Amino acid sequence: MTTRLTRAEQAGRNRELVLDAARRVFLARGYAGATVEAIADEAGFSKGVVYSQFDGKADLLLTLLDERIAERAAQNARLVEAGTGWEALVALLHVQDRRLADDADWARLLIEFRVLAARDPELNARYAAAHRRTVDALADCVVAAYAKAGAQPPAAPRLLAEFMFAVTSGLTLERAADPAALPQEPLEDLARRLLGVPSP
Repeated sequence: MTTRLTRAEQAGRNRELVLDAARRVFLARGYAGATVEAIADEAGFSKGVVYSQFDGKADLLLTLLDERIAERAAQNARLVEAGTGWEALVALLHVQDRRLADDADWARLLIEFRVLAARDPELNARYAAAHRRTVDALADCVVAAYAKAGAQPPAAPRLLAEFMFAVTSGLTLERAADPAALPQEPLEDLARRLLGVPSP
C-alpha cells in the first residue's frame, strides 16, 4: 500500500527536486543562461511550483550556496579534527585545490554570480552575508589547525581565510584560460611558505 505524503512532506520533496534541478541547470548554462522556466522544466514542474518555494533565480542560487557553505564548513572542521600537528593545515590546503579540480563548474558559476550581484545592492548584501559565513567558518578552522601545530598564524586568521578564498577565485579564472596554469605542487609549496608550514 502506497503511503500518501502530507502537504508539508510534498512541499519539502518538491523543494528538494527544484533545488536539484536548479543545480543541474546552473552548472550546465551558467547563471545568466539559466531561467526559472528551464529549472521548472528540468524538475518536471510548472513555474508556479518553483515560485511557491523561491523568490526567483537568485533566491535559488543563494539557497544552494547556503547549503554548500554548511556542507563545506562541516567537511573542513572534520579535516582539522582528524589532523595532527601541521597535517590539519596541510589538509585544508589540499582540499581547497581538490575541490577546485573536481568542481570547476561551480567555482565559475559563483564568480559569475558574484560579478552580477555586485551591481545590485540588495543582491550583493545577501551574497556578502553568505560569504562572511564562509570566511568565518574557514577562519575558525585556521585557528584550530595552527593550535594543533602549536604555532601562531603569521597573520590574522580571518585575513588568511580571505587570502585562501582569493587564491581559489584567481585560480578558477587562470585555469579557465589555461588548464595547466599554476600547477598544484609548486602552488602548494608557495602556500606552505606563506603560511609558515614546515617543509615535509
